[in-house]
Amino acid sequence: MQQDEIELRAFEPDHIEGAVVLSRQENWPHRPQDWQMALQLSSGSVALDDQGRVAGTILVTPYGMDCAMINMVIVDRNARGKGLGRRLMDRAFALAGNRPLRLVATLDGMPLYEKLGFVPSGTILQHQGQVAALDAPGGVEAADTRNLPEIKALDRDAYGADREALIDALAERGQFAVIRRNGALQAYAAIRPFGRGEVIGPVIAGNAEDARTLIRFFAGSRPGAFLRVDTDSRTGIAGWLEEIGLVHVGGGVTMDRPPGKSAEQARPKVYALANQALG
Repeated sequence: MQQDEIELRAFEPDHIEGAVVLSRQENWPHRPQDWQMALQLSSGSVALDDQGRVAGTILVTPYGMDCAMINMVIVDRNARGKGLGRRLMDRAFALAGNRPLRLVATLDGMPLYEKLGFVPSGTILQHQGQVAALDAPGGVEAADTRNLPEIKALDRDAYGADREALIDALAERGQFAVIRRNGALQAYAAIRPFGRGEVIGPVIAGNAEDARTLIRFFAGSRPGAFLRVDTDSRTGIAGWLEEIGLVHVGGGVTMDRPPGKSAEQARPKVYALANQALG
């Protein structure tokens, strides 16, 4: 497959079927519904070969003007090594405008991202599996749409960007739970269908104990279900996730352009991602 045989176009809903084929080629678990949610929140490009088949994908998910996530970067195996990844990244830069950029890189993708000015900032650990029966924790409340303004404000404090559209998309598809003290929201978590089962995330909390409590709340209500949690290695909850049956199966490297602040993250903080694509 030659580069002059590949055309870049705006990513439209009718490209999702071909995108699912590519992601399955990479053993990614994304269903058409997962691609639809990502595209709902994003702009992007697809690479089409001379037969009109999807040969590459990239999405840019803006969080206000604060930052943008580059995600779902896939190049068909038959089109690799010919500069298509760089062409897709150039399209992503144009879509992102002047926003600072974040992504979670695979080891294969890191050399290109480093050439383009991205700097590693952390490690994401993907945990998944079936959880045995867990006791229901106290102090957790199920949340509904009336709680969304508080959830969005807490999320903004932790993530450092406006993710209102993401929170709204999660509310359309999943459930929220919160922890309050003295009437004030201290922590929240979401769960939604994703891939082979459900993903718990984001999890935003002021301490690891609250984060574990929220994960236990959802996991305990789904004994035997297939669950996934993506956490930063620095949160300190990875060992506990293993203990409850969510084994470490991979992950990625977080990268920023320009480099992010190296200072310790203020409370509250992100204990689990929405998933690796959306941060």
